[in-house]
Amino acid sequence: MRHNHIHLLAILFMLCGMIQTSCSTDDDTTPSTGQHETPSPTPTREEEDPYDAVLLSTVRYDELKTTAYNFEYNSQDPYGQPARLSAAITIGDEVKKLERARGLALYSHYSRYLPQQTPSQGDVSDPMILHGSGLITISPDYYGFGSSGDHPQAYCMSIPNAQASVDALLAAKKLLPKLGYRWDDNVLFNIGYSQGGQTVMGIVKIITEQHPEVKITWSIAGGGLYDMALIYRQYIEMDMTTIPSAIVSTILSFREYCGIDIPYDQIFQGIVLENLDEWFLSRKYTLAEIDDDRMQHASATTYLTPAMQDLESPVAKQFLEAFATDNLCTGWTPLKDEHIIIIHHSQDETVPYENAVAMYKFLHDEQGLKNVELSSKNWNQIGSHTAHETGAIHFGMEVLSKVCSTLGILPWVNILDLNL
Repeated sequence: MRHNHIHLLAILFMLCGMIQTSCSTDDDTTPSTGQHETPSPTPTREEEDPYDAVLLSTVRYDELKTTAYNFEYNSQDPYGQPARLSAAITIGDEVKKLERARGLALYSHYSRYLPQQTPSQGDVSDPMILHGSGLITISPDYYGFGSSGDHPQAYCMSIPNAQASVDALLAAKKLLPKLGYRWDDNVLFNIGYSQGGQTVMGIVKIITEQHPEVKITWSIAGGGLYDMALIYRQYIEMDMTTIPSAIVSTILSFREYCGIDIPYDQIFQGIVLENLDEWFLSRKYTLAEIDDDRMQHASATTYLTPAMQDLESPVAKQFLEAFATDNLCTGWTPLKDEHIIIIHHSQDETVPYENAVAMYKFLHDEQGLKNVELSSKNWNQIGSHTAHETGAIHFGMEVLSKVCSTLGILPWVNILDLNL
């Protein structure tokens, strides 16, 4: 593992999950010995409240100086039907020193495959960088995890995951006063990297269309997948990506939830078709265990059928049409007072940089948003980390910068102490 090569850098990487997903095959999310879990009584629900939240358990992480409240709430499945989903509220000890928390942060997680790799199941690594900020963090599991874990996940489907996130936020705001917490309701950060970055922009869309009264202070989207059709076309043209399992998982989720009735053997070939049940459908392996140890970063030509590689074929077109329905770079009108920053490594080969450009052009050029920034350059690569992983570090720094400047506080993590 590469955990031994970093010190505080690990905090930033856990923020976006790159160490756990792409750099390590040891994704043990079993809570540390400093954890103390308190189960909640058998939950009861108030039927008349659509945003009621049921506390499932309270978990104390001594080593992290953090308490997590795992809860269940009403939301929707990818078909738009009612569903019960789960999420975690994480509160650092810094909050308890304040008269009230400095605000809320909605933190959407990166790519995950294992059922236990989610916030309500004990993986609170994503928002850990915020624990000293005085913010209360809400982290949804997404559909297909936690309370809905008996269903396939809606991998890289921005709207279902964003809906889960927005509903988790609204439910958490109902639950927190019952837990004895107060916060500055004028401060709300919307944060995520990679798949989480995609979800961030989906959240902006959902709030715009369903809950315009909810005001986001800053949306910070890093390394996001905003136009899946664009990504797929570029992937086929380049015939490579650092995480091919993500391509397979995306195809599987859109096939599942967009009604694409195409047999697997017309989509996949070779090692993926032969091991589809074991590697993917079983949900037994982490992203790194599949990409590094099994697929070994295979090119598209080795595991996608010629029909999937031919962008003009009827098979590929069905997926491209499905991807287009999830395109965040068109078809909606954001509120003019949004504050958004998009962070992306210009040499990213995992999620091509053109995604960030397309998102920025839509928001700034087409929709006329004034408070939208595109932060991108060639940051090279740190050690053996990919450009996507290196971009995550700069994303973490931008999160610290925006939070500190907005709240008027000093950094609680010393970036200068990074041990590279």
